[in-house]
Amino acid sequence: MKSNVGGIDKWLRILVGAVLILLALTGIIGVWGWIGVVPLATGIFNFCPAYKLLGMNTCKLNK
Repeated sequence: MKSNVGGIDKWLRILVGAVLILLALTGIIGVWGWIGVVPLATGIFNFCPAYKLLGMNTCKLNK
């Protein structure tokens, strides 16, 4: 997997994912909050399958 998520995009994904999971754990938004696992994982692994399909890349590093 080549990195295609970077910079502010990465940190926003991690933040949004963590907040959604926290809200799900506290029962504020219910089970739909567990969808936060997706942005959290894509932020941690620096790879987004949807970006790959669309040919997008926010990562500045060329690996």
